[in-house]
Formats: sequence, structure tokens, C-alpha cells
Amino acid sequence: MSEADEVVLDASMSKTLHAGLRVLEVLSAHGGGMTITEIADAVGVHRTVAHRLLRTLEAHRLLRRDRAKRFHLGTGLVPLAEPVERDLRAAALPLLEDLADRVSATAHLVVQEDAGHVRALVVVEPRNASAHVAFRPGQLDAIDRGSAGMAILAGQPARPGEREEVRVARSRGYAVSYSEIVPSVHGVSAPVPASRVGASMSVGVSVFEVGEVADLGAAVVDAAVQLARVVG
Repeated sequence: MSEADEVVLDASMSKTLHAGLRVLEVLSAHGGGMTITEIADAVGVHRTVAHRLLRTLEAHRLLRRDRAKRFHLGTGLVPLAEPVERDLRAAALPLLEDLADRVSATAHLVVQEDAGHVRALVVVEPRNASAHVAFRPGQLDAIDRGSAGMAILAGQPARPGEREEVRVARSRGYAVSYSEIVPSVHGVSAPVPASRVGASMSVGVSVFEVGEVADLGAAVVDAAVQLARVVG
């Protein structure tokens, strides 16, 4: 999944906190260690400012330094992330595991982050496929790109100017996309019926070869309905 545009600061926000959070976002997107200079350039701050931010984050164990003095995300992030939507993730995991193995494709639960974006909350890879799509939970996408976001929109009242694919998804119960998030990958997702959780969500799969779309559509709709029942 692609990363969405970064936050635009206004007068009510803290520039220092914003820069520190951007450090974490940059390191998460990079996937490997980075030097102070690389981080400063990526975040858009002076090297001295970057040094202070890094030392503070390191003191809170949100970052760590290796022997080559490159910075990585730290283990202190684990206990911070673990409680996020814990009950929802626990409820979704067995359903997604079953879905992934049943259709031999990567299954995912995606939630609406804000009016314009969605975020992958749970990603499960199939255990019985020789090749499958791989991406990490937590990545952000525009809500009107890819089957997951379009399925969420399809579960909501129609919006002026919405894509034709969203209208079609609302009619048949699931959304289909191709090469919109990951090149050459098909997405098939269904909205999770409204529940007490409150968040708008979709359950879907990502595959290289789509096969029979109707079968995948039926599978994701079934999983979405089951999740709605489990979470109430």
C-alpha cells in the first residue's frame, strides 16, 4: 500500500511533536536503518534539530542505534501499538486466517482513518499458496483508491462525484480493483455491516490472479458479515 500525503500543520499544532512523529513515520516507511543526516533530510529539519529529536526518542526506547550509528525503530513502540483496537484485531484474526486459506490469498481488515484515508489494521497471508501478495499492517491509502477503501465508501450513503466503481460495489455488495495500490494486484473487498465498534471497515483479499470474481466476492462478503456478528 502507498503512504498518504503527510499532515499539513496549522497554528494549533506542535511543530516539534510533528517533527518527532515524522521521524518515526520515515523510519517505518524506510524499513531499514538511517543516519542522522538521512533522517534530517527526509523530515526537512536541520541536523542539530534531528539529533535532539533522535536522542529524545531513543531515551524513550522508541528508537535504537546500531553499531554503525544508524537508527532503527525501537522495541518501546511494541507496548504502545499492542492495545490499539485489540478486541477488534482479536476478533478478526481467525476469520481472516480462514478467509486467506480458503481462497489462497492475502486477507486484510481495513478501517477508515479519516474522511480521505483508510488504514490496514490486520493483514494475514495464506498458508497454502506458493506465491502471495505481501504488505504490512498500518499502511495508509486514499479512501477512493483500491477495493478496501471503495468497499468502505460503498457501505456509506452515496457521495456527489463518487467513482462509478463505488456505485457498482454498493449494488453488488463488494468492490473490485486492479493495480491501484500494488501494481498488477487485484483487490476484492466487502464493507463490514455497521456494528457497535463504530468504525467503517472492510474485509478483503489481494491476489495476483483473480480467477472467478464472484466467488471471491461471495467469500469476502461472508467474512465481513461474520465479523459484524462477532463484534456485535
